[in-house]
Amino acid sequence: MKDIEKIKLTIDSTIKDALTIIDSGAVKIALVVDKDNKLLGTLTDGDVRRGILKGIALSDTIVNIYFKTPTVVSVNASKEEIIKICTSKKIHQIPVVDEKGIVVSVSLLDELLKPEVHPNKVVLMVGGLGSRLRPLTENTPKPMLHVGNKPILQTIIEKFASYGFVNIIMCVNYKSHVIQQHFGDGSQFGVNIEYISEHKKMGTAGALGLLTEKPKESFFVMNGDLLTNINFESLLDFHESHNAVASMCVREYDFQVPYGVVHIDNGKIKSVEEKPVHKFFVSAGIYMLTPDCIKLIPSDEFYDMPMLFDKLIEMDENTISFPIREYWLDIGRIDEYEKANLEYHKVF
Repeated sequence: MKDIEKIKLTIDSTIKDALTIIDSGAVKIALVVDKDNKLLGTLTDGDVRRGILKGIALSDTIVNIYFKTPTVVSVNASKEEIIKICTSKKIHQIPVVDEKGIVVSVSLLDELLKPEVHPNKVVLMVGGLGSRLRPLTENTPKPMLHVGNKPILQTIIEKFASYGFVNIIMCVNYKSHVIQQHFGDGSQFGVNIEYISEHKKMGTAGALGLLTEKPKESFFVMNGDLLTNINFESLLDFHESHNAVASMCVREYDFQVPYGVVHIDNGKIKSVEEKPVHKFFVSAGIYMLTPDCIKLIPSDEFYDMPMLFDKLIEMDENTISFPIREYWLDIGRIDEYEKANLEYHKVF
């Protein structure tokens, strides 16, 4: 559920206000938030009835009856994780919060079990040469390499389809016939597939300028050589709830310096730090863009996604990061390909 404004309450709201919300829709829950939209708790019909039994009047505030320790899930929680939590705790709705505790949406078990089909398009960049994976890619484009007894690209498409994102656009180049012969129009996989042919190297954003029809809603862009377990619906909710122009999925990357680092000031040694670990956030190759972003991409030119974000930042547009804590693997080298095959069945 994305439109959660109608089910929000503050601690100053009355029990009568709460009942109006709870009885007005199918969600049957109210969210209690503070002035910053941080989730304080939830309120259900059962909570209200227990309060009435204790003698609380309908004109009283909800402060003493709302449930202050509700079960919540992170925006990073996968669909499977949410279903597992709901079924184990016998609940039918669960608030979704970001890393600051701000409520983003409510996941409804019934909707998760019968996923809504979303209009948002998914653009998959699958035209790379896969040079670092030779000789595996001499006759096979990298996204078609088998991991877990199926092509990497098939796992990506099946994952999007499981969340109701079925309108797929593939930007193809190297050995594109292998991809098109396998997937066809997508009907065999429960999706609709359109192909955009890159006649030259276009970069991770340049191919968006070749789209035959501009998307009407925010759309996904994803590299076709990734395996991940992220919740694509949560990414969409996060993007829209922050009114973002562009969202970039980021992954924490640790780098340990293999030596003792000497901190020097005017030639004087101030300290020695033994093999320090530096933490960075790196792009995960998954993005969510509003349709207007396409206007910024030059026609028929190489244009990488970092260049687009640099332009948006220069324009002071709202660009946000979506941290990935779930499984994520970029299959760019032989060792990563081997790791993916070892981990696939455990993860997927």
